[in-house]
Amino acid sequence: MRLALEQARIGQLAGNAPIGCVIVSHGTLVALGHNRVVSDCDPTAHAEIVTIRAASRALAHPDLTDMTLYSTLQPCGMCSMASLWANITRIVYGAGRADVHPMYFEERHFDTLDYLHDAYSAHITLTGSILLKDCASLYCPSA
Repeated sequence: MRLALEQARIGQLAGNAPIGCVIVSHGTLVALGHNRVVSDCDPTAHAEIVTIRAASRALAHPDLTDMTLYSTLQPCGMCSMASLWANITRIVYGAGRADVHPMYFEERHFDTLDYLHDAYSAHITLTGSILLKDCASLYCPSA
């Protein structure tokens, strides 16, 4: 998660939202990335998507089975579904939707993590609140 925090800060320096991500396989770093929405003029260039793409290129295939994705912020719906399509086995995140400013999440009562848990619980493990204070402080300086 500390590498993801570093990536978030790198992205923020480039004018992007401060979200960082790393993908690890059995303790070995496979890829890292940060939000690039603004710098790439691409609304799909979320940190998780950027990192999934980098991991797939590094491995020369799109199957990320048995890998863990670490993100500083609870992944949105797009990133959660991309994780499923990539066969990522575990998502670990720092700050959750209740820990940050509401601008980072829709105001609906739908929570992507509930969907993942209810629909895909046999395929993916979710762990939150890792380095919570450090991650939340990226989005809420008073956290």
